[in-house]
Amino acid sequence: MTTIVPTSEEDPALSVVRYTAEISWADAGPEMISLSVRTLGCLAKVAEPQVTRLCMEAQECMVRGRWLDLASLMLTSADLMFSKASDKDLECIFTVICNLVAKTESPDEALEMAKFISAKITQQPNDKPALRLKILFNLYNLLENPYSRFYVYMKALNLAVNGKVTEHIIPSFKMMDSFLKEWNIGILDQRALYLTISNILKENKSLGKDYFKFLTKYLATFSGEDAYTISEAKEEAVRTIIEFVRAPDMFQCDLLDMPAVGQLEKDTKYALVYQLLKIFLTQRLDAYLDFHAANSTLLKSYGLVHEDCITKMRLMSLVDLGLDESGRIPYSLIKDTLRIDDDEVELWVVKAITVKLMDCKMDQMNQVVIVSRCTERVFGLQQWQNLRSKLLTWRGNIANVISTIQAIKVSEDGSQTMQGLMIR
Repeated sequence: MTTIVPTSEEDPALSVVRYTAEISWADAGPEMISLSVRTLGCLAKVAEPQVTRLCMEAQECMVRGRWLDLASLMLTSADLMFSKASDKDLECIFTVICNLVAKTESPDEALEMAKFISAKITQQPNDKPALRLKILFNLYNLLENPYSRFYVYMKALNLAVNGKVTEHIIPSFKMMDSFLKEWNIGILDQRALYLTISNILKENKSLGKDYFKFLTKYLATFSGEDAYTISEAKEEAVRTIIEFVRAPDMFQCDLLDMPAVGQLEKDTKYALVYQLLKIFLTQRLDAYLDFHAANSTLLKSYGLVHEDCITKMRLMSLVDLGLDESGRIPYSLIKDTLRIDDDEVELWVVKAITVKLMDCKMDQMNQVVIVSRCTERVFGLQQWQNLRSKLLTWRGNIANVISTIQAIKVSEDGSQTMQGLMIR
């Protein structure tokens, strides 16, 4: 955050007003280049009292604490400042202007000032966008009201998009959870935030997981809404499904539990997309191959590569086999389910271990995979019930072990007592 260091006795705000006023009047010069020296001299004499008048008006605003009016006065020639002043001067000028929000004691007035300043800064997003973004973040840091900060952050997001400088704002997404705790915004604001962020990340292929995460957060804001409201999220629900299916390193999600996704099941346009998601989360490779045979054109239209989908479905099918209660998967069953050759079975087991989908051992002698852990593709009510059942079983087993140990200890203590009596 830039700090103001006074270099003269004049208030920094008055210095800015004087500077911007002089720039405004000087801008008339090139249009009057053909005027005589005498005429230009007269123009300068006219400009001087106008500059003085604006300075007096600014001083009156300061005395009366009319900070919003002062900000408006200082920003009258904002566009001209960006075209005439150097980047260093611009940063200093706007630091002074942004500091006005710290002078008011009214949160509502601070918000109005933030809105006004933000609007001026974002008017020409393609002109020095990185500098404008830096100024907005300076304003953000000067604000104390949480909602005012959120408002400025949203303006910064839109400026980054329109000015094509999103690389400057993407790093801040890592702190979004702490931002949300601070801002304490409602569902509608969260929805707008998540959608804007996901649209930014969509253009960055290396951030696919983050893109999926914020799309999922966006869809989650529609839980509990009516059908009409939920229908707004159809396109984003489809984008989220396609991103999950496409991603080579995502094997678990809760999309099937979301109303925004569930609406697609009976949708005339997107029902097949929902069916594809259900195959990836609840069925095996054979179901996908049947779907592809009937809908190959649909998959291509969404940019899905058949070979990549087969690879992912083989891994997910292998995991599904591992969830069997016996915890033992015959090599022959893996071969048939994944539709692979005998010599590829262990290769696919190793792939599943590598991506941390399962922990297991391969018994080559008996041609069986012994599974100790598998990742669930979905984790809903049924999975919670299964987990509860396992925990109860483990608790019972531990209780039995403790009882056995205590019984052995009692028995040993008794034997030692008897031996002591016999010696006496």
